[in-house]
Amino acid sequence: MISAANRQKLIDTLNIYSYDVLVIGGGITGAGIALDAISRGMSVALIDEQDFSAGTSSRSTKLVHGGLRYLKQLQFGIVAEVGKERKVVYENGIHITTPVGMLLPFYRGGQFGPKSTSMGLKLYDRLAGVRKEERRKMLNIKETLAYEPLLKKDGLLGGGHYIEYRTDDARLTIEVIKRAVELGAVALNYAKAEHFIYDEDGQICGAQVLDQIHGEDITIEAKAVINATGPWVSETLEKDVQNDQKKHLLRTKGVHIVLDQSVFPLQQSIYFDAPDGRMIFAIPRDNKAYIGTTDTVFEGDSAHPKATDEDIAYLLEAMHYMFPDVKVSFKDVESTWAGVRPLIYEDGKDPSEISRKDEIWNAPSGLLTIAGGKLTGYRKMAENVVDLLVKRPYFKKFGPCITRELSLSGATMLNEENFEAYISFKGREAVDYGLTSAIGESLTRKYGTNIDDLFKIKRVTGDDFVQRGLPVDLYLQVVYAMQYESAYTPADVLVRRTGKLYFDIDTVKKYLDEIVSLMNDFLGYSDYEADIKKEEMCRLIDEATHFAKEGMYE
Repeated sequence: MISAANRQKLIDTLNIYSYDVLVIGGGITGAGIALDAISRGMSVALIDEQDFSAGTSSRSTKLVHGGLRYLKQLQFGIVAEVGKERKVVYENGIHITTPVGMLLPFYRGGQFGPKSTSMGLKLYDRLAGVRKEERRKMLNIKETLAYEPLLKKDGLLGGGHYIEYRTDDARLTIEVIKRAVELGAVALNYAKAEHFIYDEDGQICGAQVLDQIHGEDITIEAKAVINATGPWVSETLEKDVQNDQKKHLLRTKGVHIVLDQSVFPLQQSIYFDAPDGRMIFAIPRDNKAYIGTTDTVFEGDSAHPKATDEDIAYLLEAMHYMFPDVKVSFKDVESTWAGVRPLIYEDGKDPSEISRKDEIWNAPSGLLTIAGGKLTGYRKMAENVVDLLVKRPYFKKFGPCITRELSLSGATMLNEENFEAYISFKGREAVDYGLTSAIGESLTRKYGTNIDDLFKIKRVTGDDFVQRGLPVDLYLQVVYAMQYESAYTPADVLVRRTGKLYFDIDTVKKYLDEIVSLMNDFLGYSDYEADIKKEEMCRLIDEATHFAKEGMYE
């Protein structure tokens, strides 16, 4: 359990004890490293200067996928590695990863033809070790349109259908961190590494950290420090007085837009080429459809990337190109999100061509840094980092990686054979707590076996949700996020723990005051702090919905 109310206890623990490993960065990469290290028997501390997953790990395309487009770049190793990892991620966190059919249509004169698509998908299946029942199917024109009638018909030659995995990237990160904490790790968000601590041999042995909630200084001692800060890797490296790293990151921005199914009734996930040759996803989710992504060089504040008018116009143009009968404009875009990808810089390459392969750097001070990589490959990246660590003399006593078969928080004993039955069972049990079976099933699908903790909250709080003017399922998720997932602000809950800012923004607007009041009572905000946190959430709402003048793009 990571309770926001127990923050001081966590800070005291970090100050008192020394650790084998300090991981800086609470995105999916740092979370994976913390889980790998703690599961091998190391003592682990994990910190992030923002909320967990507040950076790239809550702003992706929300797919655990094998990177089909890397076949075009002949990057077979990446395809093989992350393709196989898709299934591992699914099996370890079945409540947050769902197989979905993906349709790749091909057109006369397009990048993909029937033969190249068939061969590419067949190779993809082989490299990724895809199960027989999930291997690609080649479709004729009629079959392709049966999967998605909204597709452009002019020049259509057919399509390829294959399986990918949809996820909630931020919740995946949180569940990895919670599993690490269940095994004994100490995780603290809003804790900024100010500078490193060195021993008499000039080796890094910890960090001086600032608690950004209460302004308290924290000293964390550790035998090894790992820099997994994503877009902030370079800034973290600069804190190391022995930094000799000559490589640099290229930060690129990816934007997604969200439309309601009433204006874009997409029924099938689509992977298609835009007019400029880039590959775009269009994915249905929760009565919405989202489209992305862009890929442009980014030089702004990595903590606050925004979708510009040009980004949105580009995605709308790509959508109209592939779905010409769908008439939408800026006014139909309900929300957006933008994320920054940290890529290893290579001279002379377009952002879309630069490899997403991860790299690990070992500084003279002993600081280990990992950059690049993909959401899908987080577990394998973590394994590679910790494998390097166990080559050091002190760490040789620790065993091999065991995370390939280690379930995440909320997924213990669940698998694809019993998950639906478990959901139905918990739906019936929800009635005993005064909930409807539909709410019970919905929450179980999202929280897995941790649903029991939400049921406990309902039993203890009774009808408090009524007095607070909140729907019971929203109320339970807010309280759970504070008690079990270290949520301190409305943004932590509404952006990263629930995703409602992107996929249910009307609920966010309607209940923001009630949510701020609930969190204020639970966490003891001052009136000033409550106002600041509400203003932050209002800013995020504005960023997600502040588009160009209506009619700019029709």
